[in-house]
Amino acid sequence: MKQITAMIRPSKVDDVKTALVEAGIIGMTVSDARGFGTQKGQVQRYRGNEFKVDFIAKSKLLLVVSDDKVTAAIEAISKAAHTGEIGDGKIFVTPVEQAIRIRTGESGDIAL
Repeated sequence: MKQITAMIRPSKVDDVKTALVEAGIIGMTVSDARGFGTQKGQVQRYRGNEFKVDFIAKSKLLLVVSDDKVTAAIEAISKAAHTGEIGDGKIFVTPVEQAIRIRTGESGDIAL
């Protein structure tokens, strides 16, 4: 099993969710996050005044998938979140040793 963490634009969350469901991947957690990467913040205008925003609003997606669905999940997220502009986000993949469904006690892939 692998944990996939994706930091994406908030406006792309629904597109990514749809793409994941179409790829047969069900279940994810979405959190609001703020951060910066290559763009190091951005300058915005409000009522004629310029000000620098150091932390950009992002959405953090967290999902755990079986090893055979990792490639499909990455492709779905990449395609749905892509705009071609700086700030599209990043995807991180880490191993998961064990998953346990609390309600039934099931463990492993079946607990997903």
